[in-house]
Amino acid sequence: MPCFTTLPDLALRTLGGSVVAASDESFAEKESLVRPGRPGFRAGTFGPKGQVYDGWETRRRRAPGHDWALVRLGVPGMIRGVVIDTAWFKGNYPPYAAVAATRVEGHPSPDELLAAPWTEIVPRAGLKGDAEHPFEVAGGFHATHVRLDIFPDGGVARLRVHGEPRPDLSVYDGLGLDLAALANGGAVTACSDDFYSAPHNVIAPGLARHQAEGWETARRRDGGNDWLIIRLAGRGTPALAEIDTTNLLFNAPAAVTLTGYDGEPGTAAPVELLPRTRLQPDTPHRFRLAAATPVTHVRVDIHPDGGLARVRLHGHLTP
Repeated sequence: MPCFTTLPDLALRTLGGSVVAASDESFAEKESLVRPGRPGFRAGTFGPKGQVYDGWETRRRRAPGHDWALVRLGVPGMIRGVVIDTAWFKGNYPPYAAVAATRVEGHPSPDELLAAPWTEIVPRAGLKGDAEHPFEVAGGFHATHVRLDIFPDGGVARLRVHGEPRPDLSVYDGLGLDLAALANGGAVTACSDDFYSAPHNVIAPGLARHQAEGWETARRRDGGNDWLIIRLAGRGTPALAEIDTTNLLFNAPAAVTLTGYDGEPGTAAPVELLPRTRLQPDTPHRFRLAAATPVTHVRVDIHPDGGLARVRLHGHLTP
């Protein structure tokens, strides 16, 4: 898969994504498009509408036109690529698809979205059955919603919309917020290891339900330690750190260190936010941070390896 797939899926249901409308969902519900995880399938499982599919499937179209689904991104952002997955749809997949995007502030209704100006970010392209189809979005597109068009009808299991979170933070003017949160525009820009699970999981919304919903590294044998770098939602002053090892019973790190940078790490001077501090397994930890220096990036070092469920850095944006 192309490198853009390492970026967060902005449409994911667990980030707040939603399929707000569709032209038809006679065979399988539209909400499946943004579900987390790989699509499932059990042959010979029939319901009142036929074979049960973990995806969105429309009826066989007998009139001119094509089917579509409107998706509200869980986090508005700069779209870098899209994956259209037709997993398990082998004789009923659409032969062609396209994706358009728009940016509409506030809380628009489906009718308002349909009337909005749309920009095609993935031109009409051929699809295969039971396959993932990655499409890079050249130059990116800052969007709040996307529209999946399928020609003329059929089934799609998942729609992944990968990009960089860029929400409107003006609602937090004068207030504190989680500077690291993906939903606020935070991003993991580098990490030492992602053998078991993706590092951007640690800044995802909510609590990790199990070990795989956090970040976990391979076992180190070289005497070093693992780390990741979080680009904050904006330049700000973190005051409280939450380091959560929930679900990590036998693979939690022994300790953590937090270092801030007012600029790119490697060029900006380091600022100690939290000295090396002991951690416990399966525990949400909260630490007050002494430094009052504004930073744009925070490096999280775990000693020597292991995993974290979540990292929260509560503070205030600079004016």
